[in-house]
Amino acid sequence: MSHPPETTGSFSHNSRSNAFKFIVLLGMVSLFADMTYEGARSINGPYLALLGASATTVGIIAGLGELIGHSLRLISGYITDRIGRYWAITLFGYAMNMIAVPAIALAGRWEIAAILMVTERIGKAIRTPARDAMLSHATKEIGRGKGFGLHEALDQIGAVLGPLIVATVLYFRNGYKAGFAVLLIPAMMAISVLLTARWLYPQPRNLEIVRPELETKGFPRKFWIYLAAVACIAAGYADFPLIAYHFKKVSNVSDAWIPVFYSIAMGVDALAALFFGYLFDKKGLSVLIFAAFGSMLFAPLVFLGNFPFALAGMAIWGMGMGAQESVMRAAIAEMVPANRRGTGYGIFNTGYGVFWFFGSAIMGILYDFSLTSLIAFSVITQLAAVPLLILVRKR
Repeated sequence: MSHPPETTGSFSHNSRSNAFKFIVLLGMVSLFADMTYEGARSINGPYLALLGASATTVGIIAGLGELIGHSLRLISGYITDRIGRYWAITLFGYAMNMIAVPAIALAGRWEIAAILMVTERIGKAIRTPARDAMLSHATKEIGRGKGFGLHEALDQIGAVLGPLIVATVLYFRNGYKAGFAVLLIPAMMAISVLLTARWLYPQPRNLEIVRPELETKGFPRKFWIYLAAVACIAAGYADFPLIAYHFKKVSNVSDAWIPVFYSIAMGVDALAALFFGYLFDKKGLSVLIFAAFGSMLFAPLVFLGNFPFALAGMAIWGMGMGAQESVMRAAIAEMVPANRRGTGYGIFNTGYGVFWFFGSAIMGILYDFSLTSLIAFSVITQLAAVPLLILVRKR
């Protein structure tokens, strides 16, 4: 079905308004969804231990969930483009994602809790490529960077609130089961807002005027170079559990301050997503190059610094995350044909997640040998992304 071009100022204004509303709606879905699963992730480890799981088991469950969750995005993205049912796949993924979390409260054994935790990651894997593809249509009107930056900012507000809600429940000594159960409220809110968005915008493709594109057998070469750069950045980025483990081991940050550090990083993430998203629309990939240079500083500050330097390192860590979650996704929409964005986002998310997983594993091994080697690995790996990003920018 063809769509008329935007010939009037009124139509253009309405188109931008609808695009903005759609992004805000999906941003609110992500806000409530992040409240749900980030709140749960803040207590998954202690809860599994309470049910009798060993430290090794907890580590394997967390790593396996992330690895499966990111690997499945490749399949999910491909299927999304093949059948074209973006809303159906998004709704199914969110339903699995959201139902699994409060259900953990009913688990009487760590094996059942572990299955539900992995199921939550699978649900996220199913819905992410389809959701990002729909978002990409809306971001064309208001700016790719601003659109994805706004979505990421709302997402991270949820990531800050979720752990705080659970912490409040635990503070009043209501227990871990109550902590998971209370997350049913934001989970249902996420599904409700998602259904509202589906009702108001049944065809998100109509938010973007797509010019006819030549059929190609694969993605452009710059996409694969970009993916290699993304892989380098992901591999050099330490996961927060390793950072929290370091804080606990060296005792430069107290137990009470560790989740606060994480919340601060998530807050910086939200602001950085808006800032870098805006700059991306003005300067393009140069913004990501600048962010890559800046984020290299987090490792020496976090792993070698005292309390104030560690706090600064976490702020830089959050800044880098904000740039990655907004600019990286925005750039994909400019490189991949509209009818193949589900596959493109699936490949991107899979590559990012797999290399993040292996990079974190390598840094975990290096931690036991030498902090200097861990820091060198983090800095050098991220630095390797810069010439690749420069090459993509030239293309």
